[in-house]
Amino acid sequence: MATFEQHLVADLHGVGQRLSERLARLGVRTFRDLLLYLPLRYQDRTQITPLAQLRPGTEALIEGQIADAEIHHGRRRILRVLVADGTQVQLLLLFFHFSPAQAQRMKPATQIRAYGEVRFGFGALEMIHPEYELNPAPLPPPETAHLTPIYPTAEGLTQAMWRALTDQVLEQLAQQPDSDWLKAYLPSTLPALGSNAALRWLHRPPAGTDLESLRSRQHPVCRRLAGEELFAHQLALRQLRHERRQAKAPPLVGDGSLVNALHAALPFTLTAAQQQVLVEIAEDLAQPRPMMRLLQGDVGSGKTIVAALAALQAVESGYQVALMAPTELLAEQHRRHLAQWLNPLNVELAWLCGRHKGRERARILECIASGAAAVVVGTHALFQEEVEFATLGLVIIDEQHRFGVHQRQRLRAKRDHGVETAHLLIMTATPIPRSLAMVAYADLDLSVIDTLPPGRQPVTTVALPDIRRAEVIERVRTACASGRQAYWVCTLIDESETLQCQAAEATAAELAAYLPELHIALIHGRIKPAQREALMASFAAGDCELLVATTVIEVGVDVPNASLMIIENPERLGLAQLHQLRGRVGRGAEKSYCVLLYHPPLSATAAERLRILRAEHSGFTIADADLRLRGAGEVLGTRQAGALQLRLADPMRDQDLVAHTRQHAGTLLREHPQAAAALIQRWLGLTDHRSLV
Repeated sequence: MATFEQHLVADLHGVGQRLSERLARLGVRTFRDLLLYLPLRYQDRTQITPLAQLRPGTEALIEGQIADAEIHHGRRRILRVLVADGTQVQLLLLFFHFSPAQAQRMKPATQIRAYGEVRFGFGALEMIHPEYELNPAPLPPPETAHLTPIYPTAEGLTQAMWRALTDQVLEQLAQQPDSDWLKAYLPSTLPALGSNAALRWLHRPPAGTDLESLRSRQHPVCRRLAGEELFAHQLALRQLRHERRQAKAPPLVGDGSLVNALHAALPFTLTAAQQQVLVEIAEDLAQPRPMMRLLQGDVGSGKTIVAALAALQAVESGYQVALMAPTELLAEQHRRHLAQWLNPLNVELAWLCGRHKGRERARILECIASGAAAVVVGTHALFQEEVEFATLGLVIIDEQHRFGVHQRQRLRAKRDHGVETAHLLIMTATPIPRSLAMVAYADLDLSVIDTLPPGRQPVTTVALPDIRRAEVIERVRTACASGRQAYWVCTLIDESETLQCQAAEATAAELAAYLPELHIALIHGRIKPAQREALMASFAAGDCELLVATTVIEVGVDVPNASLMIIENPERLGLAQLHQLRGRVGRGAEKSYCVLLYHPPLSATAAERLRILRAEHSGFTIADADLRLRGAGEVLGTRQAGALQLRLADPMRDQDLVAHTRQHAGTLLREHPQAAAALIQRWLGLTDHRSLV
């Protein structure tokens, strides 16, 4: 039997098939969906503002009589309605889209009540396309019980429809029993409201509620519900973590022979942060339960050598290792690094990508299936059904946010047909703010490499308008003449790979004309992998001085001699992507520079992104700023992947609630398991938490 929240909105009064389909396109199918389809903002329509008190730039509810109404015929028809209320001030209502019947009803002396934004007009204050109601007689007093909610909407769904639908569900919600068990676990500073009462309040805040506190979600009732939502995420991930911990994994203890040999061969000393992370990973791998660890490290912090040493611990124990990267370029980069470290130790390395076909692919698959390949590097090709491992003990996933959770699970399951599961190490060079990681990755242990290897200098970042393009080209000439190398990155607002490649090709041709003395290479997504590898190898060897590329070089490119990067149209990229691109330089001891060649005028958000990038070098600081600007779903890339969708809570704004819910989620789960399940079902729509994976 369906619960109250599982009832369909199609059963509500006034919802036919067409309206039901429109709601479904916005993800609103059940009462639960409608209850959690929260208002974007609110309007105060509880008090009528005299015309003499109107202020431009504010929204107001006005009432008066129509003094005059006419259709103005110019380049376009405009319905102009003049309203008076007995004061010396009149207000002009303008309608650019109207029907003949609408114009005919605007008769002088008719009472009108309108709501809209007040602005300066030509000789009078005006409202453009306000909401209004007409009546020959005086109108009844305005609704004074609550503020008016404004919902996010789409074509064919008016605000009146949303309010009518939510009115019906809220009325029925008031008849449902309201739990108050959560109040014992929420901070005492928050209102002791039941969950249902808090939701009803958020849809219909009482008159007099501060609009700014609602807009910023800082009102105590908003924070009470945000805490509830954060509890739901923590509880679901705690349950998931507990279930995974019940699985068995092979203890990977090793004898230290390969790990010690690689340590001895390294031409550099690991940082204290790298050594600490290796201790954490080694202890996890030695356990008979699966490691589930997220390794964060800034660009260039040395995650790959940590992964290599972890892999050798597994190989020493007689098990295979799979390292999965999101792009062939990054997979190839890992293969080159690992080959450099592992070949001298006689550890066989295999590489599997989508390009491998026919006999070559069959040979690689046989090498993996037989166990001859101790370490396998590849792209998503690694989790295809035909790939069989002999003894898979450790899965390492780089740039994890580019893979869906289902893909990660499929790769981990490639061990003894699911009887045991492989250890999992997830790596990302896109630092995740701690407050967000505590919500999104509560099922994982967290390790952080927060220092760069010695000798690395911060990259100096400057922003220049593209009218100074000629100066920038000369800067490239000077840098390359001194023996350094440079990147020129091309971006387009259109996501079409074809257009991206065309832009890069045109830029390469232009730079070749200006800089005939330089050897220039061009890399983009449509160049065949073998050719791309050859070009990258040539650039890495110093055979060409300037590499023109699309954002395919965002990750996985390591050329220490490259000390200058030009990013065209940086205003079209997010902070995390800009930081990743900038991380391609500054990888050697030479002073490095990044030039952001933007096209003015910049939007306020774009200008702020470039300001932050110029001022900050730490990826963790930049990640915090990125979270403030874009929100959790965008930062994690989950608008598409569907992993973390916070409706009300904000990990940055609500850091105190994140910490509180993380601290108390375990107790709540033990003491009220049934209530915890109801909470998960309400906010995440999950009757089985395993749906998370």
